[in-house]
Amino acid sequence: MADRNYYEILGVDRKASDDDIKKAYRKLVRKYHPDVSKDPDAVAKTSEINIAYETLHDKEKRAEYDAMLDNPFGHGTQQQAGGRSGFNYQQYDFDPSHFGQNGAFGNGDFHFDDLFSAFGSRGGHGFQQNRTGPIKGEDQHAELVIDIDAAYHGAQRSMSLEMPTLNAQGQMSYERKTLNVKIPAGITEGQQIRLSGQGLPGFNGGAAGDLYLKISFRNQDNLYVQNRKDVYQRISVAPWTAALGGKIDVSTPAGKLSMNLPANSHNGQKMRLKGKGIPAKEAGDLYLLINIVLPKSDTEADRAAWQALAQHYAGFQPENHV
Repeated sequence: MADRNYYEILGVDRKASDDDIKKAYRKLVRKYHPDVSKDPDAVAKTSEINIAYETLHDKEKRAEYDAMLDNPFGHGTQQQAGGRSGFNYQQYDFDPSHFGQNGAFGNGDFHFDDLFSAFGSRGGHGFQQNRTGPIKGEDQHAELVIDIDAAYHGAQRSMSLEMPTLNAQGQMSYERKTLNVKIPAGITEGQQIRLSGQGLPGFNGGAAGDLYLKISFRNQDNLYVQNRKDVYQRISVAPWTAALGGKIDVSTPAGKLSMNLPANSHNGQKMRLKGKGIPAKEAGDLYLLINIVLPKSDTEADRAAWQALAQHYAGFQPENHV
């Protein structure tokens, strides 16, 4: 396989998309990984497959490699473009039954990266052969969805997961673990929480990798976050309060707040409370969105009141815009 370029090794066209390259790589790793393949050249083929993927899935490396193919005399030899230079192999226990469309590990709010990260780059060299020392396990990444209130006040959360581990024979297996996650007050959308030692297990006595939880906020009724730390809340206001204005009390994630509503406030009007958003190092803002709510007209007295109001504003015609 060494005399072929990376596209030929993966069996894809030079115009192949990133998804096509990743699909081809997955298919070949399943086929040739030494732990599952009976092919006598499985180690060499797996090495070349990983070298090819390490280059082609990276946009910058792929661009450089394409330039090398187009002008091999200006960038090096074909052996450098498609050979084995600088690549070593390291044994990994592998069970193909663990591969699935919804991620290898985790459930609920957690979405793990696919298990092929376990066979991925370590310093840009893929598998590493002849390493007798401890090898740290791969880090894993997931998404943790939290309520907005947790970002204001902090929270503790317990999550049960199927986590990878090594059995007594050194093979990958899975066991259910309960992880206690501390969510600090002031955390913003996109920040990560690191759980030390909760990633993939290490090899040859190496430490386990870490688990990184990327925070995202759950949109709630009448409450959502924009720009990572600005909070938007819809508040219900009676029509006469919107017309006359005055002091109102509003329950918010920042606590119960008193504010002055301007007279002639309209539906959808936005009021900004500076520094009352997510209490990060630089606090976000809280925006209250006016939602005028009409009372029901269930009785004769109700209808009479609305009729009197209609007569008072007989000349008023609201504007209709397309």
